[in-house]
Amino acid sequence: MSVSWWIWAVLMLAIAAMLAVDLFLHRDNHVIGFREAAVWSGIWIAAGLLFGVVLWVWQGGDVAGTYYAGYLIEKALSIDNVFVFALIFTSFAVPAAFQHKVLFSGVIGALVFRLVFIFVGAELLETFFWTAYVFGAFLVWTGYKMAFRHGEQTPPDRNPVVRLVRRIVPTDPAFHGDRFFTRVDGKRVATLLFVVLIAVEATDLIFAVDSVAAILAITTSTFIVWTANAFAILGLRSLYFCLAGLLRRFVHLHYGLAVLLAFAGVKLILSETPVGKLPIPVTLGVIVVTIAVSIAWSLRSTRGTAPDGS
Repeated sequence: MSVSWWIWAVLMLAIAAMLAVDLFLHRDNHVIGFREAAVWSGIWIAAGLLFGVVLWVWQGGDVAGTYYAGYLIEKALSIDNVFVFALIFTSFAVPAAFQHKVLFSGVIGALVFRLVFIFVGAELLETFFWTAYVFGAFLVWTGYKMAFRHGEQTPPDRNPVVRLVRRIVPTDPAFHGDRFFTRVDGKRVATLLFVVLIAVEATDLIFAVDSVAAILAITTSTFIVWTANAFAILGLRSLYFCLAGLLRRFVHLHYGLAVLLAFAGVKLILSETPVGKLPIPVTLGVIVVTIAVSIAWSLRSTRGTAPDGS
């Protein structure tokens, strides 16, 4: 799918405008409640679904179906991001009023990183056929780890990137309002909130490799992969505040995500065999059923459990 540069420009401006509106409405660093988060989650999801309709009218059902498949995978994987973000915020005892700013800045970094990964990954798949086997095997292995080693996570403060930043950048081990940098005894230093931001960015960088590779298993169209990632990520902050109190109930969701990653890996490998690419309706069906079953299984297993786990 070839897209003119001006369409890319319009898309980037639209995303920048949406981010600007979000930043303006949360400029006072207020604590985001469930109702506000739910409303914004609905707005971002509606925007993502509406873009699929635009693609349907513009490019046809196959392209729109491909976009929706990528969007659903990214949206499902973003729930796992929420788990890790909750762990980071709890580990560093980040005040609720400052969490939105960290996530907002993290989203901007995520959009940039994923744009780079998408163009590099798509180019590799288009140029070297064997990279499909490499990416496919990587996704299958990632799915295996998510299914059977989901609890093996490095504490945020021991993340190698976070530790490196603390060594390079003078850091004050305290929060100074919502500032990432401040002055202590006349010296400019990073605050603990900046360290949290680095932890979030480093974590999302790892997730980005998985999610981008999974969508590239569906299509190598950089426009479709980028828009599916972008519209899913735009709602990540609202999704966090919406699901923060319900995370303990999604006890089996990681199995569903593991199946999706493994499925994407197998799909990518099959694309370079006589079997070829699986039909988009099949892909969409597997994604929807897997997500629905894993969520329903989780909710059934934790029925009667309070959202906070009590």
